[in-house]
This record gives sequence, structure tokens and C-alpha cells, in this order.
Amino acid sequence: MKKLFLAITLIVSVLCAKADEGMWLPYNLSGQSLAEMQQLGCKLTAEQIFNLNQPSLKDAIVQFGGGCTGELISPEGLLLTNHHCGLSYVQKHATVEHDYLTDGFWAYSKDQELPNPGLTVSFLANVKDVTDAVLEGVTDEETRSEVINGNIEKLTKEIKGDRDVVVEIVEFYSGNQYIMFEYDVYRDVRLVCCPPWGIGKFGADTDNWTWPRHKGDFNIFRVYTDKDGKPAKYSEDNVPMKSKHYLPINIKGVKPGDYTMILGYPGSTDRYSTSYTVKNLIESDCPAIINCRTTKLNQYRRHMDADQEVFIKYASKQASVSNYWKYAIGQKRQLMRNHVYDKRLAQETAFQAWVNADPERKAVYGDIFEGIEEKWTILDDIMMPMTYLREAGWNGGEAVAFSRRFIRINDSLNLKASKENIAMMAERLKPQVATFFKDYDKDLDMDVTASLLNLFYNDIDRYVPTMIAELGYKNNGDFKAWVKDAFAKSIFVDQAKLEKWLEKPKKLDKDPIFALAMNIIDEYSNVVIPLYQQAALAGNAGERLYMKGLMEMQTERNFYPDANFTMRLTYGSVEPYKGADAVNYNYYTTMDGVMAKYIPGNWEFDIPQDVRDLYAARDYGRYADENGQLIVNFITTNDITGGNSGSPVINGEGELVGLAFDGNWEAMSGDIMFEQKVQRTICMDARYLLWCLEKVGKVNNIIDELTIIE
Repeated sequence: MKKLFLAITLIVSVLCAKADEGMWLPYNLSGQSLAEMQQLGCKLTAEQIFNLNQPSLKDAIVQFGGGCTGELISPEGLLLTNHHCGLSYVQKHATVEHDYLTDGFWAYSKDQELPNPGLTVSFLANVKDVTDAVLEGVTDEETRSEVINGNIEKLTKEIKGDRDVVVEIVEFYSGNQYIMFEYDVYRDVRLVCCPPWGIGKFGADTDNWTWPRHKGDFNIFRVYTDKDGKPAKYSEDNVPMKSKHYLPINIKGVKPGDYTMILGYPGSTDRYSTSYTVKNLIESDCPAIINCRTTKLNQYRRHMDADQEVFIKYASKQASVSNYWKYAIGQKRQLMRNHVYDKRLAQETAFQAWVNADPERKAVYGDIFEGIEEKWTILDDIMMPMTYLREAGWNGGEAVAFSRRFIRINDSLNLKASKENIAMMAERLKPQVATFFKDYDKDLDMDVTASLLNLFYNDIDRYVPTMIAELGYKNNGDFKAWVKDAFAKSIFVDQAKLEKWLEKPKKLDKDPIFALAMNIIDEYSNVVIPLYQQAALAGNAGERLYMKGLMEMQTERNFYPDANFTMRLTYGSVEPYKGADAVNYNYYTTMDGVMAKYIPGNWEFDIPQDVRDLYAARDYGRYADENGQLIVNFITTNDITGGNSGSPVINGEGELVGLAFDGNWEAMSGDIMFEQKVQRTICMDARYLLWCLEKVGKVNNIIDELTIIE
């Protein structure tokens, strides 16, 4: 009885969501959410936030690239996002002679703005619940996925027709609901402004995922259309977009208790998962990611520190690898510190008690944990090897990863396809080859590949690809000599050899890099994936029913769906927090804090001379607060995750007051369970943004284009 009482107490405490928690669907705001928003200070109606028929806030928000958010901030398609979201595109323009990464880039007229092939932004155009159509014909668990996938494919084709739009049908609530999203995709997006490294990347790995922060994490792009205002590929004849809606920028500043709202595209959360998921993250997934990425980052840093050209080539790659590396470290630590496993276990205990209290509920939900347990018995055996297969295997060394793009043409060669078809495939690969080698360093990749193969062989004792197992056994777990020989023979590390091969393609089976990639994929596809599918068949139905049962058990709760890179709204307020015993954090940081961290010549904490001069003169202009300080970053209680990078922080009047860019260390378990007392969103203050534009970049042409609320 005592254990049951404790379990119920815990479940009540962790499931009573407050206003700050929740990634809400903005087109389906409940009365409860709206009331809470208004109580916190929102002055907008639901229609002003989201409207499919009239301009609204949602028309200023975009999916930026493959995994971030951006927002329009001018009538002519100026688009604001994070520095780390646009970094890879800036890097493609950078050279040793024109080092836009270190020095920054500022366009003083539209004809100086730089095109970015492959970069797209997507505007949400339509939303519809299609659950009944997607689940039509589903009769059993064995054929469920096949039927659903067939229905989704059919529906997508019907909705899209011959229109130039993207249609996605997305799963919600563990497969209990399906919603269709239609997007207009714009393909001419040009770089306008990027701050110097000492602003946009200030603090780098050391400060990442922590508060206090002192970072100007922004880039500015511009969306272009054809002369009729429609999406179009890059053309000199294209014109700046006429924004349907854009965000004015308020520079009055924020204070504790101020309402804040964030609209954006959070990537992934798992807030309704079971204790088995939490256990796997702590014991398998996070440790594997940390080990693999630490190994890779050590080699990156060694080569990047030794050569500025290599630094430019790998700046974006290093940032991408490092970001999730530190996230995994923090997630494991905070899952344990915040006792998330115990809270999940308490939730399951309370759920089981609720089920057992009613015969009808017991008939539906009584045995769901048997299937879930069977699922995770299988997954516990394969999850760490799966992560190594991905992180140290086919995505480990760059040449190994790149060689996978040639699988299709090699299969066609083995099947003796026509010369015409082979030539067509080879032609399509040529631009990819040029792009790959532009930012490739062979010596770095050789060291990365050898180090990761050493790690794989020595750490993992099951589901190891046969080629790695045999080579490791022959060489006492040291792959350095084999990698050196493989790189000497392979066409995938030599641009001239690969381009020559494309002129007259031959089978690749004997290329050592390609052979390694295929062997890794074979192990994954033929051994591990069947086990993963077996696990899904055993437990997915139970997890789906568990989600459904939780919603039945807690009828008073306003459930929000897990993040899945669809548009969400989150609301909260500006608030400080207590990070630990005797550690109390203020809600903002200043330029004084930036200078306190300054380390001359350090890649993480160096500061450009002009910024230091402006600080020395206290030249903050109209962007100083009432005490004469320049506010750099602030924190809010908004509920965000990866994908929200670049999202606007909006006040109660619908004006931009900041730019979201990170979460805080104490709440790194937040993707699994929202931590009410400590979870914070780290934001760049709008005043620091405009100060960087006006005082550092001197792009008055951009300042003049904005609507600034003083």
C-alpha cells in the first residue's frame, strides 16, 4: 500500500502540466490553452495566431533547411534564423581569402546577397486530420504498417495532384492520429548577414547547452520568388518575396513575468514513453553516442587547430557532430539527476492500478506491458550495436559514408544495365563528387576512420560486421595500417580517380572503402533490422494502447502531442531559476559577461577587435537598457527542443523580442520529461541582434527595412 501511494503521488506531481509545458498544435488551441495564454499576457486571438484564410503569425514562420525554424522580419522576405542553422551554407561560401566564418558576411545591397543551392524554406499552407483514411483497412498488427503506408502513399498523391507543393502525412499520439500538412517550398534563399565567429559561435562547445550564455546566434537570409510571387529555382530575374506576414521587432526589452510565445518546428520528443525507453537511453544509446562522437571530435580538433583551411572546411561538420555529442552527455546525466526512470515507473504503476480497478479496462489494457517488455528485451540486446553501426560504421568516416551514394550505380553494373542508364546515373553523381571534395581532407578522414573502427571492434562484441571482426582479429584491434592501405587504393578519397571512374564506371565491389560500407550495411539490414522489426511487432501495439489509456485515465489533462517537426506553439514567461543548491541564475546576461569570457586567440572565446572597441566606448546606441547595459541573452520558461533553433520569441502583441537558440544543462532530460522548475529556453535578445547589425555590421540598409518598435 505504501509503494502504491508513493507511485500515485509521483504520477500526479509529474503529469499535472502547467502553462509553461506543452508543444501545442496552433491550429487546434483548446480553450484551456487560450485562457492560460491570456492570463500570462497574450493579447492575440487564436485567428491572429493561426488562420488558413487570412494572414496570421503562422505565415511568418518557416521550416528552414532540413531541421531548423526561421521567421520573416520584413515586407521583402528577410528571414531570421540561428547562426548554427545557417552555418553550413556560410561555410560553402568561405575561403581562406574570404573567411566569412571568422570575419562574418554583410550584404550592403541586394545584389551582394549570396545564393545557396539546395537550401529551401517551407511555409505551412494547409492542415487536415486524415486519421480515418489512413487507418482504413487496418485489421491486425502484422499488416498494420503495410496498410498504413499504402494508404498514406495513395492519399499523398491524391492531395498533391500536379501542384508544386509538398504533402506530408504525420503520425501523432503513437499512431492513434494522423494529420496531413501541405507546404509551399521556396528554393531561392540568399545569404544576407552572418556575424563574425566571435559573436555567432561565441562559447562554442564549452558553453553549448548551458546558462549563462553570451552568444549572438543569428544569420539573416532573404527569400526570393519569381515575378508572380511564386516559388522558383534561383534566377537573376527573381525578386524578393512580398511577405504575407512578418514580425515587427520590439526593443523595449523583457523583464521577469513577461509573456513569451514561440512558434516553430520542434523535432522530436518522447514524453509519453515507458521506463524501458529511459533505461535504454541511460545504459545504451547515450553512452554509445558519447563514445563514438568523442573519438571523432578528438581527430577533428587536432586537424582543425593545425590548419586554417581545414578549420574552414570542417567548421560546420564539427559543430554538427559536437552539438548532439554534448546533448547526449547532458541527457544521460540529467535523466539520472532528475530521477526520470523512477517517475516513469511510478506512472506505469499508477496506470496498472487504474486498469486493474475495472474489468472492462483490464480486458483492453491488462496485458499490454507483456508485449512492451518483450520488445525491449530484444532492443536492449541490439541498441548499442545499432548506434555503433551508425555512428562508427556507415556514417563514421566520410569516405565510407560518401561511397554509399554509389550503391545504386554499382547494383546496375552488376545487373548489366544498359550503357545509357549507367551513363545517366554517372552524370547525376558528378556534381555530388565536386561538392564532397570541396570540403574534404583526406588525412583527417583517415585518422577518423581508423579511430572509429578501433573503437567499434574493441567496444562491441556482438552484431559486428564480418569485415571489421576479421580485420580487427588479424591486426589486434588496430585498423591504422589497413585504413592507410585502403585509402591508398580507394577511388573515394581521390577526386581525380573518382571523376575518371565516372567517365567509364566499373564494378566497385573490390574497392576497399566501398566493400567496408556494404559489409556494414549488410550486417544492419540482414541481421539487426529483422530483430528491430520483431521487437516492433511485439511491443508497438502495447505502446500505442498505453498512450490511448493514459488519455482515458487523465480526462482532466490537456494532452499535447510529442514533437515531430510539425508547427507548434509554446507559451511561457521570462523567469530566472535555481540551478542547484546555492546556484541562482539571473534571467539575462550582458556585454560585460561577454568580455569577462574573452580569451585572445582562443577559437571559442576570442572577440573581434571592432566589438572590443565598441564595448570600450560603451557604444550601444538605442539598444542599451535603462542602466546603460547591452543585454545579450535572456531565458524563458517556454517548452522547446531541437528544430526550434531559430524560432522567434514573441511578446503578447505579436512582436519579436528574441531568438530562441538553446536549452539549459539542468533540463537536458526535457525531451523525455519536462522539468517544470528548471527547464528554460535560452534566447538572443532582439536588442543585441540589432546592435550587431547596426554597430558591428553597419548594415543600415537592413535596419531601414525592419519595423522596429521603440
